[in-house]
Parts: sequence; C-alpha cells; structure tokens
Amino acid sequence: MSETPSNTLQYRFDGPKEAPVLILGASLGTTWHMWDRQIPDLTRHWRVFRFDMPGHGGAPAHPCGSVGELAERLLATLDELGVQRFGYAGCAFGGAIGIELALRHPQRVASLALIAASPRFGSADEFRQRGVIVRSNGLDPIARSAPERWFTPGFAAAQPAITDWAVQMVRTTDPGCYIAACEALAAFDVRAELGRIGVPTLVLVGSEDQVTGQGEARTLVAGIPDSRLAVVPGASHLAPVEQPAAVTDLLVRHFSTAWQESHAAITPPPVKPVLSPPAAPVRPWPPSPAPSSPRRSSVPSGTTPTRRGSRSAARFSATPTWTARWPSGDDFSGDFQELITRYAWGEVWNRPGLDRRSRSCVTLTALVAGGHLDELAFHTRAALRNGLTPAEIKEVLLQAAVYCGVPAANSAFKVAQAVIREETTPQE
Repeated sequence: MSETPSNTLQYRFDGPKEAPVLILGASLGTTWHMWDRQIPDLTRHWRVFRFDMPGHGGAPAHPCGSVGELAERLLATLDELGVQRFGYAGCAFGGAIGIELALRHPQRVASLALIAASPRFGSADEFRQRGVIVRSNGLDPIARSAPERWFTPGFAAAQPAITDWAVQMVRTTDPGCYIAACEALAAFDVRAELGRIGVPTLVLVGSEDQVTGQGEARTLVAGIPDSRLAVVPGASHLAPVEQPAAVTDLLVRHFSTAWQESHAAITPPPVKPVLSPPAAPVRPWPPSPAPSSPRRSSVPSGTTPTRRGSRSAARFSATPTWTARWPSGDDFSGDFQELITRYAWGEVWNRPGLDRRSRSCVTLTALVAGGHLDELAFHTRAALRNGLTPAEIKEVLLQAAVYCGVPAANSAFKVAQAVIREETTPQE
C-alpha cells in the first residue's frame, strides 16, 4: 500500500454500483469493521461507502483538527468519486460528522441517521483530559476500558472475541490522531443549530447506553424538526455491534422511506412505525477481513469555526480547567470576570502569534516568578490539555528555577507534581 498524502481519506465501497450511496461513519476508536454485520442487508438496497478516520484501521496518521475538517475531507473524497447526494448514518463521532454535513451542506444529504450521538459530547475538559491520559500513558488505559463503555456487561462477558477485538482496535489507533479527535469533540457544540437540520433524521440509541444515552437522543429529537426516536433494548454505546439485526432493520426502514421519491427505482420494504425493536440473538463475531482493498482519494482539508456562546466557553478554549473552578457570575465579581474573559482569554490567549503550548510555558514561568501557586495548579492542568507533556512541564520549571529562584521553583514542583499525578493516573 503506497504512502497516502495528508489530505486523503481511506475508504471502501460495497454493493451494486448503480444503487444510491449510503455512507456509514464509525465512532472514535473503531474502524469501518464495526458495520460489518449491517453490510449484507444494506447492500441489497444501497451502494455502501465506509471510511476510516485518520490513524484508525491502518489509515494514514494525518490528524483532523475539527469535526468540520473531517467532514470536508469526506465531501471532497466523494466529489472525486462523483458522489453528489447520499444518505448518511453515523455512530457517536460518526454521528457528529453527519450533523456537520447536514448543517453545512444540506443539499448533499438526502437522509440522516444518528446513532449514540449528541449535539454536545460531554464537556470539553473531559475530552481534553482524555488526551492528557493518552499523552502520558498511551492508548492502553483507553483500550482496556473500551468494552465497559461500549457494551452491556452481559454482552461483553458472553462475547470474548468481540471484547478482544474492541481492545485491540483501540490499541492499534494512532495516539496523535486519537488526541486530535478528542480535541475535535471538545470543541463540537451544535445545540443552538439543530433547528436548521432539514433532512429526515432517525435518532437511534441503545437502552443501556451510559456514554451518550437517551437524554442526548431526546435533545436531538427535540431540536431537529423532521426527526424520530428509536430505542434499541439490550444495547449500549455500540448498538450496531451489540444488536446488529435490530439496528439494520431500523436503518433499512428509515432510509427506504426517506428516499422513496428520489430513488423510485428501489422498491422499499414495508414501512412500519419506528418503535423499540425486539433484541436480536447475538452470534459470535470476530470481524472478517475486508474482501476488497481500501481505496484512497486526494482531498483538500478545511476547517469549521469553533462556536463559543458564553464567557466560560471562551475561557474553556484557552484554559479549560479554569472554567470548572471559577465561581459563577454575581453582582460583585461579574464585571471582573467579564474583564478577564475579554482581556486575557478573548484577546491574549487567542492571538495568532504563539500557539497555546507556548503560551502555557510563558504562563507557568510567570506564575512561578510571582509565587501564585493556586493559579499554578489549574494552569498546570490547562498546560496538559494544551498539549504539554509532564516531561515538558518539568523542563519549564527547571528553567524557571534558574531565573525565578530555587525556592519558588521548589514550591512550584510540589504543586505541579500533585496535579500531574492526579491528571495522568487512569481512572479504573
């Protein structure tokens, strides 16, 4: 397999060439193989297009900085292939890509299915802290906890082959691409824009999903005008893997109904109301090798501006840990908070002259010099989220010892060491 330039995606097609295209987007840490058990039924009606995110499944490790950038790479890949209009189904991160496509390129998306998706995936700090864990410990802690996040306990215990597959799939993901994807999810927030999604949308969630559960699903349904909810019993986060028959049935019904007029040549199956389907019996499923080789296509990259809607969101952009510890606005401190947000986070931290890693180095040194140990603690957390490793923070403090004084650096090392130990210890 030849080396792929940084502006490409790895993809594969299945199904008849003359059929309309249905795109399947995978979740963070998985590959296109998470859809293997949907392929036989879906390819009776559609030409199925699957892609791997950068650094996943052997795809070249060229990170994307935002959900929008990945959506643009996908669109350009489809442009090169001559695919103009398509249906799209995405799981978790793949669902975020689908939302982005429906919002920014509505003329391209015929119908949408969002599985285990959300308009806002947790908190920005949560995903940046996950990046800290990966930078410090590699992907093994994330991989070992994947079955617990993705599957119900009974399924994980009964299907050791799938459990092992999940762990190995995460372990073989490129760490830099995984961290970049976490950063992309940290910045993703389309809650205020859901009303602009104008395509028929199926929102599907596992009844036992503890990652993006029914609360997030109902938020999507409440915000998207033409949408409906389906709850899959006996499924957690990766419902297409855990309950493949139920998910496939829902996808076939949804996309067949939505495309009845635009693809009249395809005879859809009888349409029934979308309800909670019965759980399907589960068979052992080690992913099978791909029957055809991956294809790759040159595409330009793009970006989508980060949406910030509040003072705390602006602070989160630069130093995410500040937000969680800053007192809520009141009549006494509100004006000061507004000043700090506008002057520091809005103007200084977001200037283009230095990246955030460099600004964190400067900030840590200044705080050591001033003896501001309380602020040093949360700026150490922020530095980890801005991409500094514990080893780099140590070097900053060693440098500060020469120019700011050994006693000041001694106190700073104690504070930073405690923060780093807390932040980089995987949660079991």
